[in-house]
Amino acid sequence: MTLTSKLESLLNKTSLKVSPQQVNLLIQYVELLHKWNKAYNLTSVRDPQEMLVKHIMDSLMVGEILQGESFIDVGTGPGLPGIPLAILYPERNFVLLDSLGKRITFLRQVVFQLKLTNVQPVKSRVEEYQGETPFDGVLSRAFSSLNDMVSWCSHLISDEHGQFLALKGQYPTDELADLPDNISLVSSHKILVPELIGERHVLILKKS
Repeated sequence: MTLTSKLESLLNKTSLKVSPQQVNLLIQYVELLHKWNKAYNLTSVRDPQEMLVKHIMDSLMVGEILQGESFIDVGTGPGLPGIPLAILYPERNFVLLDSLGKRITFLRQVVFQLKLTNVQPVKSRVEEYQGETPFDGVLSRAFSSLNDMVSWCSHLISDEHGQFLALKGQYPTDELADLPDNISLVSSHKILVPELIGERHVLILKKS
């Protein structure tokens, strides 16, 4: 099965609206990731068909939960979930933050080749990065705990409207119990990713 037909069959199992042009961009991204991965070791997933499930669909399914216009993907790695979401929502802006130079080099190449005008890769440690204006949302699947995420990223969002969107596997009951008093859980969403084995949750947190 070609990558395109595989991705189309996965998308047909969801309510996502993705145009043929967007499918094409997502496939180009997977092909670049596969090519660069050999030298740069960007992801442990080696098979492009598997990347469609574990990287592309896993990222896209977060899209229905997003609220706002500007997002920062902290510890983005090879651009996950930021690049797939930026392709899905060209009207929203995404800063992709990572401290590792080779990842940012790869992401700049992706932005250049896919002509993505709503993506800004930035090489920085999160505690040293200051956006020009507060973001509507901080996205991350990189942090080991919710506590780390809210403490490291607190300066990136506005106190009133900003949200932390934590991408997790199993529902993190213990981590929620450890959250500081000034952070509250707004909502929790169980994400169903076609053909993915294992649980996925997105937790939305905000300053209270």
